[in-house]
Amino acid sequence: MQIRGRNLELLIPEAQIKEKVKEIAEKINQDFEGEEILAVCILKGAFIFFSDLVRELKGKVYIDFMQVSSYKTEMESFGEVIFIKEMSEDIKDRNVLLIDDIIDTGRTLKALVEALSLRNPRKLKTAVLLDKKERREVDYEADYTGFVIPDKFVVGYGLDWAEEGRTLKDIYMVV
Repeated sequence: MQIRGRNLELLIPEAQIKEKVKEIAEKINQDFEGEEILAVCILKGAFIFFSDLVRELKGKVYIDFMQVSSYKTEMESFGEVIFIKEMSEDIKDRNVLLIDDIIDTGRTLKALVEALSLRNPRKLKTAVLLDKKERREVDYEADYTGFVIPDKFVVGYGLDWAEEGRTLKDIYMVV
């Protein structure tokens, strides 16, 4: 399989992703037992992970969306976080779960948490499917993490390369 003339190598098959989503949901359900959650999807990459994860959550779950950008080229982050779409819900005194596809440098998620903390949520937690620890530039870890992956560009399961590859059911490395 190829995207943009580059080969793809299977990294995480769909069945493994489904199992991991359920594991993450179980941890979240334990931590928020009996409490409402406002689940916030970080668009665009997290939308598939988000939809699968929130369907596994118990109790009252409300949803909202944000879109941020931290990329200047198709495959390289430049560290500055730009807010493109703001949430529509007020988060003051609410339990907020930010759901993103991947954490690499840590800058985007850290900036989001810092900005949203100023709005006085009751709890503010983060969940990511993928973690590229090798790329971390700031001291930040997600509260819930699926897979630690190598420092390779990945596509599939919502992640894209210039809008291609999002709908692949598995996650692939671009080689």
